[in-house]
Amino acid sequence: MIQFKPVRAEDKEELESYLKYTDSRSCDMPFATIYLWRSVYDTTYAICEGCLVFRTLYEGRVSFSFPVGKEDPGKAILALIDHCRMSGIPCLMHSITKMEEEWLNRRFPGQFAIDYHRSMADYIYETQALIDLRGKKYHGKKNHVNKFMKNFDWVYEEIGPDNIRECLDMLYSWLSNNPRKEDKDVIAEVHVSEMALKEKDFLGLKGGLIRADGQVVAFSLGEEICKDTFCIHIEKAYYHVSGAYAMINQQFLIHEAGDYKYVNREDDVGDPGLRKSKLSYHPAFLLEKGLARYL
Repeated sequence: MIQFKPVRAEDKEELESYLKYTDSRSCDMPFATIYLWRSVYDTTYAICEGCLVFRTLYEGRVSFSFPVGKEDPGKAILALIDHCRMSGIPCLMHSITKMEEEWLNRRFPGQFAIDYHRSMADYIYETQALIDLRGKKYHGKKNHVNKFMKNFDWVYEEIGPDNIRECLDMLYSWLSNNPRKEDKDVIAEVHVSEMALKEKDFLGLKGGLIRADGQVVAFSLGEEICKDTFCIHIEKAYYHVSGAYAMINQQFLIHEAGDYKYVNREDDVGDPGLRKSKLSYHPAFLLEKGLARYL
């Protein structure tokens, strides 16, 4: 049986020594993602056959990450199959990309079924397109930005020790005014955002905020996830401040991610409103992710 243990802050160096072998634009495998969401998904990990494997438990379903490291992942997958058989549970691997599906089909032909879920797909955009907002398809976004710039005395600031408290206060205010403030998913999202702000430096995140007429109205946090892709982990803005979301979206990329070809704005978790918003920024492509089931 494979022995899994909780993800802790002191495990960062060990985990990153394996995660550095991940070559994917997926938002799921950076240490920051795993660490920030570990309590929501009850995430644990093990080093198995020279590879790192994460185990998650969500809504009663146990699943595992695709093994990552410099060693052959096939041996770790065989160990996972045995582990699940002895545990009496299905052998499931989450967040499987098309590239990983191709690998599974070569190494384990006919042994895994992959089901892709639209709600899991990451939205990948061309960074420069979201900065420039050129052309008819971005006309509405550009108008929001221009209106915001005209109506407010605004400034972009990098998040640091002097303004983190203001970002936290804005986050708590955002929650208190949210009509879904009792929703467990919204509460979890705010908890993750709070932790990301407080542990920004430890996690190696870049952060920026928009201040309008002296008040923080939006902030964002993200990081590089591969050589050509930056990922937005957190983005919050006041809904009642017209253009605040459009401004932080554009300005954060200008200041923190302008050198990257792509920006990953994560998935839409199946929320219709969030899906509409993400599609309105015209993704270059969706990074499909699915659930692999051992047959």
